[in-house]
Amino acid sequence: MKNKGVAVEKPKRGGMDITFFVLTVTLLGIGLIMLFSASYAYALHYYDDSFHFIKSQLVFAVIGLAGMIIVSYFDYHWLHKLALPLYGLSLVLLVLALFSKPVNDAHRWIWIAGRQFQPSELAKFAIILMFAHMISLNASEMGTFKKGVLPFAIFLVPVVGLIAIEPHLSGTILVVLMAFVMMFIGGTKFRWFALAGGTVGGAGAAYILFSGKVDYAMSRIKIWLDPFSDPSDKGHQTLQSLYAIGSGGLLGQGLGNSRQKYLYVPEPQNDFIFSIVCEELGFIGASLIIIIFALFVWRGFVIAMRARDKFGSMLVLGLSSQIGIQAILNIGVVTNTIPNTGISLPFFSSGGSSLVMLLLQMGVILSVSRYSVYEKT
Repeated sequence: MKNKGVAVEKPKRGGMDITFFVLTVTLLGIGLIMLFSASYAYALHYYDDSFHFIKSQLVFAVIGLAGMIIVSYFDYHWLHKLALPLYGLSLVLLVLALFSKPVNDAHRWIWIAGRQFQPSELAKFAIILMFAHMISLNASEMGTFKKGVLPFAIFLVPVVGLIAIEPHLSGTILVVLMAFVMMFIGGTKFRWFALAGGTVGGAGAAYILFSGKVDYAMSRIKIWLDPFSDPSDKGHQTLQSLYAIGSGGLLGQGLGNSRQKYLYVPEPQNDFIFSIVCEELGFIGASLIIIIFALFVWRGFVIAMRARDKFGSMLVLGLSSQIGIQAILNIGVVTNTIPNTGISLPFFSSGGSSLVMLLLQMGVILSVSRYSVYEKT
């Protein structure tokens, strides 16, 4: 392999990073337990089967774990060749989603083999892969606008635009933050982020002012600051989440003993599953899960620093940042720290195809760890 930014000599494959593997399996295991606990009342009421969500999630967890281990044995350098095709495929699927049947007035899903799939899940990985590829090729020129900003904007804007008009605000924010983290660590100058932030902020303010949506924007802010102002409608989900968190106290009500999951918190198996975690496991249990997420991201950064090349390092940084940012956004929404935008909690929220996609990405991180330059113990 002679391309700039790609390893010149064929690297030797070693053992995977056991610490990262254990942290991944730990999060998955806790997530499955909490998913069953949070979902069985809702599943029994709406599907007449308490095991409705956990059955399919277990199947996809097994598929995802097998896929993760298999992917970990592949040489990640081959992903260079997949960067552009995968990006193109994600764009096609995002466009198809816009013509799909809406769910809650959003066009975020397409049907594949009889199951729902969210193209934005693939798009997130495609952006990470494409950015890692470009940073590895232009590492020495990332400080310039021509190499460190323009090509990234060309690939980022179409994806962000398509996700935004689904509409999927949380997905848009996640992709933008994830991309900015990769660019900043890759060497893009801070002044370009300041310019981009000012431009986007100005454009957003202008859109709100001239599209007649000032009242709508202000109502969303009002609900965020005071969910009690509309407790039976727009503030309902947030309030029920806060009730669950508050009733958990220090030690929690005990695993399986949540009261809010009995049709008070809407769809507790998805975006607001962390509120049930807080209610059943309390402040201490919820804090331990946050610590495990933090250790997970930390170990990902360790693997990135020890990667054999820039491409592997940026891949791991992007994938680890994605999990960290998504967890922060989800917990922020559940605790009403940030406005309710709707975003899943990695390894916990229901969604088989997204779980498989997530575990395959963890396999990529483990692949990078197998080809790292440090001795394994």
